[in-house]
Amino acid sequence: MLDEDLKTQLAAYLERVTRPFEIVASLGGDEKSRELHDLLEQIAGMSAKITLKTDGADPRKPSFALNRSGGDLKLRFAAIPLGHEFTSLVLALLWTGGHPPKVEPAVIEQIDNLDADLDFEVYMSLSCHNCPDVVQALTLMAVRNPRVKATVIDGGLYRSEVEQRQIMGVPTVFLNGEYFGSGRMSVEEIVAKVDSGAAEREAAKLNAKAPYDVLIVGGGPAGAAAAVYAARKGIRTGVVAERFGGQVLDTLAIENYPGIPETDGPTYAAGLERHVRAYGVEIMNLQQAAQLIPADRPGGLIEVRLASGASLKSRTVILSTGARWRNVNVPGEQEYKTKGVAYCPHCDGPLFKGKDVAVIGGGNSGIEAAIDLAGVVKHVTVLEFMPELKADAVLVKKLYSMPNVTVHTNAQTTEITGAAGKVNGLQFKERASGETRGLALEGVFVQIGLVPNTEWLKGTVELSKFGEIAVDARGATNVSGVFAAGDCTTVPFKQIVIAAGEGSKAALSAFDYLIRTPEASATAAQAAAA
Repeated sequence: MLDEDLKTQLAAYLERVTRPFEIVASLGGDEKSRELHDLLEQIAGMSAKITLKTDGADPRKPSFALNRSGGDLKLRFAAIPLGHEFTSLVLALLWTGGHPPKVEPAVIEQIDNLDADLDFEVYMSLSCHNCPDVVQALTLMAVRNPRVKATVIDGGLYRSEVEQRQIMGVPTVFLNGEYFGSGRMSVEEIVAKVDSGAAEREAAKLNAKAPYDVLIVGGGPAGAAAAVYAARKGIRTGVVAERFGGQVLDTLAIENYPGIPETDGPTYAAGLERHVRAYGVEIMNLQQAAQLIPADRPGGLIEVRLASGASLKSRTVILSTGARWRNVNVPGEQEYKTKGVAYCPHCDGPLFKGKDVAVIGGGNSGIEAAIDLAGVVKHVTVLEFMPELKADAVLVKKLYSMPNVTVHTNAQTTEITGAAGKVNGLQFKERASGETRGLALEGVFVQIGLVPNTEWLKGTVELSKFGEIAVDARGATNVSGVFAAGDCTTVPFKQIVIAAGEGSKAALSAFDYLIRTPEASATAAQAAAA
């Protein structure tokens, strides 16, 4: 079941188990049950503190539960957690066996203090790179708090449940039988949603923070690089981010970053966070910026107001809010999101196995998505607005070599249709003839580029017609003391390496501004006014 390398690694990890526990398997007579039994038998054989029982009575077969003495644990896997979920399995075993999690103490305390009965079910796929964060978050909550129950379900293994609940995107989470959320979520995000007083407590803590020398808004590659460069100057640095790691968290393969031949987005994002924290930078995660208020005098404090009601102040601000997937903005897109409309082929592709799908977009991301999906689904139709595909020639050649792909260029998507709560088709117009055509399908993957996260800055800093922050060669905006970097700016070519370089430059420019601009005090301003 496990190759020799994985066996060696797992055996080394399981040496950290200090607390005995049981694996209770519920098995049938099918091949998947035998596969799971073999895996669990191997695991139990690696530690004297782990006992395997095969008398489980759960109706989901195959599945297994982890249980400590006294039965205070409510964690079950209706899955054979390999692939992207192997790490989730290892962590579940370690945490159940008493090994402490590497999570901020404040988060652990918040989990421990949850005082409601919470029954989570998370549907995932083994090829989904967004799913492990959610699986591990709910696993941790179930291990820590006896009032939290978590069941991890492989959507590919339990397709009837996926169909019944009309799940067309992973990860998808249900809480106490009701839809809770979908897509990547951190443990902090999940806990904040179920802890009603969390937002108010966090806002109060943020309001009490002293002003920064440099406050970075956004935690992607640009923001992380800016934080490292600023902190190395010995100045007070903070990062406030809606989701530290940004869009990189949704990137599967990174193969063109100099010095790193191959990695994936979540791994790279975790490295960014470790690097930033190593310099003592304050990271204020899960916070959405709502308003930028420029300083009222040269050298004064700039204010960033957050959606939570909190306010942070700083002598300089670096805007690195990045970008998000662009919507196609046609009827049906919003209505059928997660019900057939998807944006991550790697995550959601397995849910469309054997089905007909469309990819909107003929650039690199769209063609890469179509190639990936063609190996899983029945048929892929690519729709490109322009007369020719815009992707690299090598990708286009690969696409046309695949027998289950159809390409329509000069095609304008006009509507995504559905019935019974999920996608059933798509309408598009042939731009040359004006003829409208329809496609019967069950999934639509939107891959048409990015839009900058700058709506909250309108009327404050200068924006281009595309909503990008206008910056000069030093990363400065038209507002004194405010700089910007990364995909949210007018700098061309939206690439990780460029964002990181621009973030570093913006930090150096902010430091230069600080040493050349005397700090204005309220007393001095009052004296000048008198």
